[in-house]
Amino acid sequence: MEIQMFNLWYFIAIVISIGVFVGLYFLLRNRSQKTIYYTLLGILIFGLVLHFLKFLIPPYSTDTGRLLRDSWFVNICGANIFLFPIFFMTKSNSLKDYMFYIGLLSGLISIFYPMEPMLKVDQSAEWLDIIRFYIHHNILWQVPLLIVLLKVHTLSYKRVFYVPIIFLCVLLFVMINQILQSELGFIGMRGDNIFDIPYKNSSLIWGPEGNSFEIVLTALCPSFFKTIPVGEFAGQAKYWPWFWLIVPSFVYLVPICFLMSLIFDHKNFVADCKILKIKIKSLFNKNKG
Repeated sequence: MEIQMFNLWYFIAIVISIGVFVGLYFLLRNRSQKTIYYTLLGILIFGLVLHFLKFLIPPYSTDTGRLLRDSWFVNICGANIFLFPIFFMTKSNSLKDYMFYIGLLSGLISIFYPMEPMLKVDQSAEWLDIIRFYIHHNILWQVPLLIVLLKVHTLSYKRVFYVPIIFLCVLLFVMINQILQSELGFIGMRGDNIFDIPYKNSSLIWGPEGNSFEIVLTALCPSFFKTIPVGEFAGQAKYWPWFWLIVPSFVYLVPICFLMSLIFDHKNFVADCKILKIKIKSLFNKNKG
């Protein structure tokens, strides 16, 4: 097994991922809401357990340092694997909305652009971890999509503004994980050079790393978040950790989530637009009279 963009194994993995989703949908669609709920919760819990069971397989079983670094929740997908079971069990519609939008986006992007498997030097020796990668990222998009398709949760376009807020809170959770790792000696985040990019900055909390996609994000970042404001290094280029993502998160996530919400909530949106149109027309006629 060797995963590279558009090779045979790449397409096999995608076909299997879609096949598993279709199978789960048809298996559950005529079941009771209680059966659907506990089945999907079980899948989410299995994903969390699998996160910790990876110490049994290479490369983690053969590299204690990597195991201690990667057993934490150091990126957005890892954090979601931990948080999704909790979010799913709450009564919060906004948290379930977050699961749908961010789970669908992060999970599908990882399946169609499987960067982690592609970067493995010896994929044949780490094929179990590649399977683990696909299981985890399929859970991230399949369960949230199923909870909407199977009517466990109903989306509302009116709640899309909560998504970047929750997203930024989850990034804070990731950031705390990395700070604790550094303080406890699991990773060397703070060296002599304060401008060093830390270990596993895939969520870009500590600043961009220079690829073309990140250029779009940095263009929306206020300039004062790009330099050190005071002290010995005042004026030197350095993105403020986490803060620099606030504006891009709202600018990008709100419209993207809004468009995604219209797939399932377009009737309410159209109805609300008609009501708003009537109110505006009534107000205009009143002022005119």
